[in-house]
Amino acid sequence: MSDARLEILSSRGLPGWLTVQALSLAFTTYQAGKLFLLGVQPGGRLSLFERTFSRCMGLCAHDDALWLTTLFQIWRLENALPPGQEQGGHDRLYVPRVAYTTGDLDAHDLAVTSAGQVVFVNTLFSCLATLSDRASFVPLWRPPFISRLAAEDRCHLNGLALEDGAPAYVTLVGRSDVADGWREHRRSGGCILDVRTSEPVCEGLSMPHSPRVHAGRLWLLEAGSGHLGFVDRASGRFERVAFLPGYARGLCIVGDHAVVGLSKLRRSRTFADLELGEQLSQRGAEPRCGLMVIDLRSGDAVHWLRLDGIVEELYDVAALPGVRQPMALGLQSDEIQRTITIGEPA
Repeated sequence: MSDARLEILSSRGLPGWLTVQALSLAFTTYQAGKLFLLGVQPGGRLSLFERTFSRCMGLCAHDDALWLTTLFQIWRLENALPPGQEQGGHDRLYVPRVAYTTGDLDAHDLAVTSAGQVVFVNTLFSCLATLSDRASFVPLWRPPFISRLAAEDRCHLNGLALEDGAPAYVTLVGRSDVADGWREHRRSGGCILDVRTSEPVCEGLSMPHSPRVHAGRLWLLEAGSGHLGFVDRASGRFERVAFLPGYARGLCIVGDHAVVGLSKLRRSRTFADLELGEQLSQRGAEPRCGLMVIDLRSGDAVHWLRLDGIVEELYDVAALPGVRQPMALGLQSDEIQRTITIGEPA
């Protein structure tokens, strides 16, 4: 058996769900360094397209572009196909056009505000930041307990949610102001902070990730316990909606459905002694890597995609509305040298 194998299995209804919703999905794995694009072929079968980007993590679909955080750069991939045009059956061709070289900031989530500003979670420096033409980053905000900017990953700031087009909420694993101090708080030290007030809106969480505001409700993944849920912002309580058989990171919401990224558990202290492991044991389940589609009204898993082999950990997932079968160019072959498009003159 080759170490580079990748086996893909999906629920029978996943292609039909994507077709009915008129969307495709993009998701990342930093462990294998891949950007995946999941769509549907004309015959109704799934299409899975991948390209290599070193340690790719945060993912954001904005207008007709994809933004992507990688090992030491943040990339913008732009669709090169005019409306109605296809290439080999694909209706989107995402081409790497612009890269901002940031250095290794361990950048996690990123988003584009309504003003067009790219905001990303600078996990190494425990802050929110934006891009710069001259510097690695420009700090925008940091938690009130972080005394200064330092390359120490003090609280493991990881997730970002926009509300009304502006940064609103962040997730972090533990309130700590020392290097790597968050690891002592993995089981119940996580919280969500309101960026606008710097006040907590929910505490006592286990490794929270991927906050998202949808239809007025603040959703998130409590990766340490294996649950998708929402925060009652009045009481500060986390209300669990669905159990997820894997370490959950990456969340996008489409109507009444959530698409969640799942990873297998590492054999390391970071993932040891978490409620997730206990839940899996009680339910007679093994952790899996892939995507799950959850009906938010019932908490049921209605569709799924499983990945086995070289890919064991995912980070982020994004919906691509109006896209049927996307593809992208990478940086590993000469394909990007031979693909030339001509823009309209100003």
